[in-house]
Amino acid sequence: MFTIGAHVSIAKGFKKAAQISVDIGANTFQFFSRNPRGGNAKEFNEKYMAAFQKIREENNFGKLLAHAPYTMNLAAANEDTYEFAKMVIREDVKRMDSIGVEYICFHPGSHVGGGVEEGTRKIIEGLNQAITGDENITVLLETMSGKGTEIGRSFEEIRAIIDGVEHKERMGVCMDTCHIFSAGYDIVNDLDGVLDEFDRVIGLDRLKTIHLNDSMMPFGKNKDRHAGIGEGEIGMKALLEVVNHPKLRDIPFFLETPYDDEGHGREIAMLKENR
Repeated sequence: MFTIGAHVSIAKGFKKAAQISVDIGANTFQFFSRNPRGGNAKEFNEKYMAAFQKIREENNFGKLLAHAPYTMNLAAANEDTYEFAKMVIREDVKRMDSIGVEYICFHPGSHVGGGVEEGTRKIIEGLNQAITGDENITVLLETMSGKGTEIGRSFEEIRAIIDGVEHKERMGVCMDTCHIFSAGYDIVNDLDGVLDEFDRVIGLDRLKTIHLNDSMMPFGKNKDRHAGIGEGEIGMKALLEVVNHPKLRDIPFFLETPYDDEGHGREIAMLKENR
C-alpha cells in the first residue's frame, strides 16, 4: 500500500484533520503534538477521538506521525530551555501513545555553542527520561540540514544518539529529503549510495517515515527551505525515484511542502499517478 499524507492542522480537532486527509486523497497525516511555537497541549475529547479513530479504520489509514514542537530543543545549553524540552518530550510521548499514534518525530536539537558532544549527551539524557520501554509508539530522530549548530546533520550524529538510548527498540529515524539533500547527501545522482550509507551507519530497519519535500536551496547548502514537489533543486524525477525505490516504497511518506490542503491534494494525486 502506498501510504501518503501531508501535515494537517488539528486546531479543529483530530476528526476534522482525518476528514481533511480523506478529502485530499491521503491515507495518513502528520500533525503537531502541541502548539508548534509554544508549550500548550490540547486536551483530548473522548467523543471526538472515537470519531477520529472510526475514520482511520473505515479508510484504512496507515501509521500516523506526530511532530514535536519547534520550540523543543533537547540539546539546549540554556538550562531552562533544556528542562522545558525534557518536559515536552516526556509528556508528548505519553500523550501520543495514549491515542494510538504510531510515531512521533522531532528535530534532535541545536547545541548553541555547547558543542556536538555535549548536545548529544543532553539529547540522550532527555530521551532516556521520556521513554520507558512500555510504549507502543516509536520515537523518530529527524535528519537535519545542518544549519547553525543543529545536531543530526549526518547519519553518524543520528547513530550516536541512538547508541546512547536505553530502549533502542523504541527508536527510529524520519528521513527528510530536503534536509539530507541540503546536508550533502546526493539523493539526485546517487540515491542507492545514500541508502547504502544509511544502512551501513544506522540500519535501514530504523527508517520508519519519510518527509517528502523538494528543496529551494542548492545541494549541500545546509539550509532548510522546503519547495513543492518538482519545483525545487531536487526535482520531480529524483523524488519519484524516492517514492518508487524498492527499499523505500512501503514506508509512509509525509508532505511538508509550502501549500494548503488543496495544494497537498494535487501533489498526492500526482504522486499516486506515478507509482
